[in-house]
Amino acid sequence: MAVNRFGVSLESDLLEALDEYVAANKFPNRSQAIRYLIEKNVAEHKWQCNNIVAGAIALIFNFSKTDLQARITEVQANYRDCILSAQQFFLTDEKLLVVISVKGPSYKLTELSDTLIALKGIEHGKLIMSKV
Repeated sequence: MAVNRFGVSLESDLLEALDEYVAANKFPNRSQAIRYLIEKNVAEHKWQCNNIVAGAIALIFNFSKTDLQARITEVQANYRDCILSAQQFFLTDEKLLVVISVKGPSYKLTELSDTLIALKGIEHGKLIMSKV
């Protein structure tokens, strides 16, 4: 299969994290690690089905910036039927971890997670799911 080349711009801390990931997982180079991460992400998105699952969405962000908490709450309101609970934890003076417990069709939880993680200001987001 033909290989296409492209450039990637990363902050220095992300590049350092990528290099640590490459070393820890014994990838021969960054390209292999990025390829693996993309393939893993694609596989996780294949959960787009009607299985009832339970899980959690974790979000990390700087809570002192903009109206991000209000936007998160607004998104959650549109998915009330899937949200079991939400908790927040202060990680530092500026960083907040929000953990949202969810249950419902996997495609809907993936949609909720993708919507939340795409909000401007979210620094990290992750959905984990397990079949009920």
